[in-house]
Amino acid sequence: MFSPGAGAATSIAPLRDKWGWIVALGVVYLIAGFIALGSVVEATAATVFIVGVMVIVAGVFQMIHAFQVKTWGRFAFLLILGVLYVIAGFVFIDSPFLTAVWLTLLLGAALAASGLVRLYLAFNMKHGSHWMLVAVSALITLLLGVIILAHWPNSAIYTLGIFLGVDLVFAGAGWIGLGLGLRSAAA
Repeated sequence: MFSPGAGAATSIAPLRDKWGWIVALGVVYLIAGFIALGSVVEATAATVFIVGVMVIVAGVFQMIHAFQVKTWGRFAFLLILGVLYVIAGFVFIDSPFLTAVWLTLLLGAALAASGLVRLYLAFNMKHGSHWMLVAVSALITLLLGVIILAHWPNSAIYTLGIFLGVDLVFAGAGWIGLGLGLRSAAA
C-alpha cells in the first residue's frame, strides 16, 4: 500500500531539479493531444499504424523466441504464431481504416462488457464501501461502449483518434501538474 511520507519525499527528490523538463513534457503531450483531437481521422490512422508496428515487433520476437526454445517441442507452433503476427502487423499498416473498423468493434465490446461486470460488482459490494463510485464508473464505461457499438462501423473512423487525443491531453495535464507540484515543493 502506498503511503506518502518521508520515503516518498526522498524518492522524488531527484525529480525536483527537473520540474521544468517535466512541465515541458506535459506541454508537448497537451499539444499532441489537441492536434489529435483536431484531426481525429489522421489520429486514428496513426494509432492503427503504431499498433501495426507493435504487432510486427511482437511477431519478430515471437519468432526469435521459437528458435531459443527449439528443444521444447513447440517450435513450429511458436514460429507460425510469430509469422502470423508479422503478417497481421503488415495488414494493419496496409489497411489502417479496415483495421480500425475491427479494433473499434473490439474496443466497444470490451468497454460494454467491462461496464457490465463492474456494475455487477458494484451492486455486490458491502454497504459502507464506495460502491456508488464503482457503479457510476461502470455506467459511464457501459454507455461509452454502447455508443461506440451503436455507431459502428461509422464510429471506427474517429473513435481511436478521439481516444488517443483524450489520453494525450490527460497525460499532458498530469505531467504539468506533477512538474508544477515539484517546483512548489522545491521552493
